[in-house]
Amino acid sequence: MVTLCEEHRPTIHRQWLRFKPRLHLRVYFLPRSSITCYSVIMRSSLSAEQEKKLLSLFGHVRLHLLYKASIHGYMHQAFHNRCDGQGPTILAAYNKSGFIFGGYISKDYAGSGIEINDEKAFLYSITDHREKPLQVFSKTGQYGFTDSSYGLNVGDLWFLANSTATVQQLGQNYYTFEAEEMHGNDLQLTECEVFRVEHRGDFLERPWRKIDWEGCGSTRERLMDYIQNYTPRVKSVDQARVLLVGPVGAGKSSFFNSINSVFKGHVTGKANTGSAGTSLTTQFRTYSIKAGEDSRPLPLVLCDTMGLEETLGAGLDVDDITNILKGHIRDRYQFNPSMSVRTDSADFNTSPSLKDRIHCVVYVLDACKISVLSSKRIEKFAVVRRTINRLGVPQLVLLTKVDEACPLVSEDLTNVYRSRYIERMICEVSVCLGVSQSCVLPVKNYSRELELEVNSDILLLSAVVQMLRNTDDYFEDLYEPGDQNTEAPHF
Repeated sequence: MVTLCEEHRPTIHRQWLRFKPRLHLRVYFLPRSSITCYSVIMRSSLSAEQEKKLLSLFGHVRLHLLYKASIHGYMHQAFHNRCDGQGPTILAAYNKSGFIFGGYISKDYAGSGIEINDEKAFLYSITDHREKPLQVFSKTGQYGFTDSSYGLNVGDLWFLANSTATVQQLGQNYYTFEAEEMHGNDLQLTECEVFRVEHRGDFLERPWRKIDWEGCGSTRERLMDYIQNYTPRVKSVDQARVLLVGPVGAGKSSFFNSINSVFKGHVTGKANTGSAGTSLTTQFRTYSIKAGEDSRPLPLVLCDTMGLEETLGAGLDVDDITNILKGHIRDRYQFNPSMSVRTDSADFNTSPSLKDRIHCVVYVLDACKISVLSSKRIEKFAVVRRTINRLGVPQLVLLTKVDEACPLVSEDLTNVYRSRYIERMICEVSVCLGVSQSCVLPVKNYSRELELEVNSDILLLSAVVQMLRNTDDYFEDLYEPGDQNTEAPHF
């Protein structure tokens, strides 16, 4: 809303000025003053679809329009008068090439002239030709923006440069992006808007999925007992074999380490983990878990693979997955991303039995990266799913790092099923991968902790219980009731 107060009346003609047709003018009196004010109702230039894309960058928020250059002007002072001290804000710059691009900062503008660390800050770009927004975080993960008094300077882009309808690309290398993808090499603006980002009831009064947090200690023990005493429904199988599949850094190896930690009674790191650009896991590994040093292995084997990368010739090959599912691949087989499994290899099992096969597949996804999953990645998941569906193997999804994705969950892990944002992420994963929402399981792996946390254990163990239940479904599909002792059918 633009307010023109009494002190500016000499500049206001009786004809109410020449406002744009889309803007509405009204006159009103403030209740505590006799000052007559003339206000213009601002409307954003975002279309409904563009606003939807912009909102997809956040959780459950609403956008409050603070500044509109076509009304307030492109002067730095006008920008800061409207936007300073407003908390989290996002700038939307429009150009003739059809791009809407800008920056989000989670901290106040204050005109201090210094660089501000803001790990939540990012640059983004929206076009009608791209299904999802481009989102770019700083290379360091810390630098956010320069708190200047001359417009928004998000490291590499200076919006409203020299109080004009332009953007300057500064080349400071804080953010990495292609100019063509970010703004189409068009830095002349047709409009510029700034919105305050307001969180809307992220915390649900009732959880959307039930779990017993009250007696957390007893819940943890009950889940552990279920897993330790689980018996596969087929006598020829001693352990359920679960295959973990997902992108590099999603948390496959960390999930095994976390489950192993729960049953060891302390945090362990048996499997290599990390966030390298390429997969740290280069072998096919099968991990058994023991509940203590002298205990027998649990009736569960977690199988780890190379990361599922989006480019051809990189990461796990779809043909490799087929051979793993059928039980042809032995433990410690060394993958070669440039070629499929060799059938004449010593690590190729030519006559696998049912106990060698995979009984359940679990996709592992980082909750922080769901909104920026590329179309290539989604298509590769679709190819993998079609392959697994043909073999009749049940599938689940692990949604990792939920504490990093949602501040409510970071504060208290028991908020995971009361977080509107996590609920939305699970809905989005369900649609992208074509699985039911009940198959998507949020977890928090152990990564920084030195001691176990009971609520983390409950989520982790609950996920394992669902894996075992789905394994039973697999065995039931293979056999008719009463036929569990017969030979397993061949794929």
